[in-house]
This record gives sequence, structure tokens and C-alpha cells, in this order.
Amino acid sequence: GHDVSAISWDVVAARLAEGAPALLGIGAGAKEHGLHLPMGTDAIQADWLCRGVAARTGALVWPCLTYGFYPAFKAYPGSITLSRATFVAMLREVAGNILRWKPAGLFVIDTGISTIGPASEALVGLAGAHHVRVHEGPRYRAAAAQLQQQAFGSHADELETSRMLAIAPEQVDMARAQATPGGPFEGPLTRENAPSGSYGDPTLAARDKGEALCRAMVDDVVDAVKSALEGEI
Repeated sequence: GHDVSAISWDVVAARLAEGAPALLGIGAGAKEHGLHLPMGTDAIQADWLCRGVAARTGALVWPCLTYGFYPAFKAYPGSITLSRATFVAMLREVAGNILRWKPAGLFVIDTGISTIGPASEALVGLAGAHHVRVHEGPRYRAAAAQLQQQAFGSHADELETSRMLAIAPEQVDMARAQATPGGPFEGPLTRENAPSGSYGDPTLAARDKGEALCRAMVDDVVDAVKSALEGEI
């Protein structure tokens, strides 16, 4: 197995001695994702992505960080955000602890948007740590541009809902999917400007789109891991 939470410490030690890299996912476990997706949507995607990447790279996967900096969703019951400073400190300490054990490299797999700035800040000066922004990979961006039909979106939208239809279809209730009324806007989501909590049009989601997006995302992250490791050898 690749998941450190499911194996013993001596197995972890042996895998690290063989040159395994480390993966640490960032994905909210309690953040609104519209009426049609569960609040753990980001964590589900981060775990799935880390497992897929580990299977192709031999990496060890540390438990996903399920609490983070998500200030844009505070208006929706149950959604949790840490302060930026707390999230930065937590990620820096967790990453530093993993790096103590000398993995071939530490790859922080960031499924968020509001977490990108703080995560970059947290990893400054940590030798061997790499910040992988999963929505910015070249294959993923190309696939999204080709497949996307919605006019705008970035949260519980056509693309994210399609990925969830590919990863965890039993967790998606398409009958409850609702597009954002009106046009795009800046700033936090509220019960007025985004009544369902979606930003975009999840009604356009489809499993085949999600499968293509997920393949692209895994390929991008595997490439990032392999190219960084080759650069360090």
C-alpha cells in the first residue's frame, strides 16, 4: 500500500530508504459544494488524486489536510475555514515533519484556489518541498478549455461536478444541481449571489468529461513529480 495511515512505521522506513517520494494532499473536508455535492468534495478528490499518482510513482501518501483557508464559503452552514496564519503554520509544520524522514521529495497536491497563496508561503525555504497546483497543469487546462460549455465557473461547477461523476458518482445528486443565477461576480459567495452555493453551471456536467479531466490531472501531477525527481538526482 501507499497510504502511510494503513501501514506500519518500519514499512514506511523501508519505502523511504528505497527512494519513495512523499505526497500530501490539501482538500477541504467541510466546505459547501452546492446542493448536489457533499461538503467533503475537495478531500475526496485530493485522496483519489494522491492514490492515482502514488500508484504510478511509488510515492507514500500522508493523510490529506482537510482543514484550510477557505474564507469565501463562510456564509454556508457547516463550512469551516482556518485563519490564513493558522493554515500556513499547520502546513509548514506538517511538511517539515515529513521532510525530517528524508523522502525523495515532498509534493503538496493542492486542490484549492484560496489555499494556493498560503501554501506557497508555507513551503518557502523547505528544501525538497514542491507545491503542485492541480488546476494549473498544462494537460488539465487544455482539457478544461476543450470540454467546458459553461460561460464561467470555478466551484461546484460543470468541471468539478464532472470530475466527481468520474471519481465518486454515488456522491453526486444531479437532480439538485443548480447554476449560478446571473453573470460572473467577484468576492465571496453568499446565499444571495449564489443561492445553491455553486459558482458556474453544474447542470452541464457529464461523467465522460470528468474522466478526461481526471486523466489529464493525474498525468500532469505524475509529470510534475517525475520531472522534479529527475532534476534532483
